[in-house]
Amino acid sequence: MSRARVRGARALVRRVRAACDDQGSGAAAVIMFALLFMVLAAFVVDGGLSISQRERAADIAEQAARYAAQDIDEEALRASEGRNAPINYENCAARVAEFAGRSGLSSADVAASGCVSAGAQQVEVRIRLTYRPVLTGLFYSAPLTVHGTATAESVTG
Repeated sequence: MSRARVRGARALVRRVRAACDDQGSGAAAVIMFALLFMVLAAFVVDGGLSISQRERAADIAEQAARYAAQDIDEEALRASEGRNAPINYENCAARVAEFAGRSGLSSADVAASGCVSAGAQQVEVRIRLTYRPVLTGLFYSAPLTVHGTATAESVTG
């Protein structure tokens, strides 16, 4: 083999190596996919937690509304011979706060929850629930707040 051919072969090998030099590109791809996986996992986990907390707030609101509506005026019920059971709606806020406290809500959430409207035949309750996201909390540290609203009526029969 002549020297010119050897030089040409070496130059060709150098060009091929330079074109195929991808050292470390696999590590970059792994890091990118790991970050993408963490972002998607955060949306799935924290999205599910958000739905769960909204359902919990709505459930507590329904139960608190029933609890407030169970405080009926017994004298008026007896006077109407069981046809009318007016709610002691003046006690609605206190009964909602009592129920929310027993349900394990924080004191700030209990203070922010209460009766939206109250009357002798119906009460409407709003419950606030604060929680911290699990994976999104690594980037976003503020707590999130959800609300649940429910209505209960006084019905005889």
